[in-house]
Amino acid sequence: MPPTSQPLRKLGFLTIGLFDEADPGRGHESTLEIIELGERLGFDSAWVRHRHLQYGISSPVAVLAAASQRTSRIELGTAVIPLGWENPLRLAEDLATVDILSGGRLNPGVSVGPPMHYEQVKQALYPDTADVEDFSYERVRRLLDLVRGKPASDFSGVTGFEVFSDRVQPHSPGLGRRMWYGGGSLRSAQWAGEHGMNLLTSSVVKAEESEDFAEVQLSHIRTFRAHHPDGERARVSQGLVVIPTDSATAEQRAKYEAYAAKRLPRTATPQGPARMMFAPDLVGPSEQIAEQLHAHAAFREVDEVAFALPFTFQHDDYVQILTDMATRLGPALGWRPAG
Repeated sequence: MPPTSQPLRKLGFLTIGLFDEADPGRGHESTLEIIELGERLGFDSAWVRHRHLQYGISSPVAVLAAASQRTSRIELGTAVIPLGWENPLRLAEDLATVDILSGGRLNPGVSVGPPMHYEQVKQALYPDTADVEDFSYERVRRLLDLVRGKPASDFSGVTGFEVFSDRVQPHSPGLGRRMWYGGGSLRSAQWAGEHGMNLLTSSVVKAEESEDFAEVQLSHIRTFRAHHPDGERARVSQGLVVIPTDSATAEQRAKYEAYAAKRLPRTATPQGPARMMFAPDLVGPSEQIAEQLHAHAAFREVDEVAFALPFTFQHDDYVQILTDMATRLGPALGWRPAG
């Protein structure tokens, strides 16, 4: 097996947190149980997706607040919060609060751009300002400034018996260094690097200079680090859909393989006007997946991953996948579980 440039240092996983509309509590409880399991298995991080007007987690910060009280060590991240739905000042307050509650374990990942189906939702979301909202990188910059302690007001002092601060409270000093950008383009990678963020790179990229997924992702990682103050030490986490089958039943293996096969055609060529490229899902025994990853040009550049769990599986499937990741795949990649 060809070696990576370095052993895998941090192993994480990402879940969408699906639920049944008729019983949303059960789905959210399943997500929290999966995060608790991740901590017991020694994972370094657990990440949740963000879904609005769908049957997945719509409030990841609230879910991670709950997770922070049911875990003690594992890092908790969002991959990603689309800032088009958010007020940066209010979000900064929520993030800082949960970071304090977690003991400094929050890793917020964000992205920009107009909300999905904006024409259909803008009157509910921004009834008075829909046509002037700024969905550019400026929205991220505002959030970064507020999280990092820059003034949010030109007043601080006492009014009557109340004391006011000119910056977001609570202030969590380390949170600004744990802000991540979910990027799939060269421009996003460069912007994130220039602004001292960490980079989340997933199974979706823009085919700008190549139609080879690994080559494109590698170029994003190198562009990011070339523009980051920390250079080669700048943090990058890779997120691919990875499904080890070591302890899976025959029925589970068949389901996993069918899931990947259904999604495979979209990986052949760039999709749509934006020329989005999708990475194939990796399904099979851990040794086989490890060999595929060691051969992946972008994987060889990172020492952190947050492997994505498939969207539509059952709780028991996630237990099996996470257990195999921690006990079989992780060690095959040189990773050691956290104590």
